[in-house]
Amino acid sequence: MVKSRLVRSVEPDPYPHLPVERGKKDKGVGIWVPQDKHRLLCDYLYASRYAWKKWPERIFIDPFCGPGRIQVEGESFTREGGAVLAWRTLAEEAPFSRMLVGDIDPIRAAACERRLQAGGASVKSFAGPAVETIKDMVQEVPRNALCIAYIDPYNLEYLSFSIIEELAKLRVDLAINFCTMDLQRNAEFEFDPERARFDDAAPGWREDKDVLEASKQNVKLAFFRYWCRLVGGLGFEHSREMPLVHNNAGQPIYRMVFFARGHDLPKRIWSDVARGQNRSLEFF
Repeated sequence: MVKSRLVRSVEPDPYPHLPVERGKKDKGVGIWVPQDKHRLLCDYLYASRYAWKKWPERIFIDPFCGPGRIQVEGESFTREGGAVLAWRTLAEEAPFSRMLVGDIDPIRAAACERRLQAGGASVKSFAGPAVETIKDMVQEVPRNALCIAYIDPYNLEYLSFSIIEELAKLRVDLAINFCTMDLQRNAEFEFDPERARFDDAAPGWREDKDVLEASKQNVKLAFFRYWCRLVGGLGFEHSREMPLVHNNAGQPIYRMVFFARGHDLPKRIWSDVARGQNRSLEFF
């Protein structure tokens, strides 16, 4: 297992008057955000830094970026958001040529852009729903670029498959936070035609034989595997290591799923940084 190399120092906020992400109830995000989600992203980037160096254009894409700053529940200070940490992780050895970030809230998107600029990044922000802004982001990517897309929506219903279809036009790896808690609460009831929250995330899932024949206990796993097959149909392969992210009560709320295509090296690096207890698909 690779020792974690997440940037440990907390840099002061260059724009403390701008919005900060404090979660749905405005009480602070869970500690799992920096300890798990951001750690895995930054560990992967750092471990793959020599591979990134070989590319003349290196692009980071985050269509759910938030304001670029978070506050963890119970802490008196704020921390860098995922996009800012990603930039800082590679800034010295293989800096991204461009950071493309987006948020449905234009104020939050602009805040993330300004915080990245303060760190020296070349960045462009996009305001609007990710299903719309992703098209503009893809058009900004040079042909000779290597990209990584960090996809971290609040809920599974916002993980539209069309986002992944657009990204598939690029030479890109995908680090996706797949909301298992949302699926656990709702999947067994979603066969009602009027309840179609997950249809955009996994088109056709309600007609899939494996999902239809799954028991209540297994329908969540059948849905997840169907979604993985959809992404695989675009030419991607997923790493077997799919770390579970738990909330403060110990409940699994996300799986971080990594997809790549054309080369095994990215998957091997992800497996090294993500390997550990309850990490692989068989534990879902």
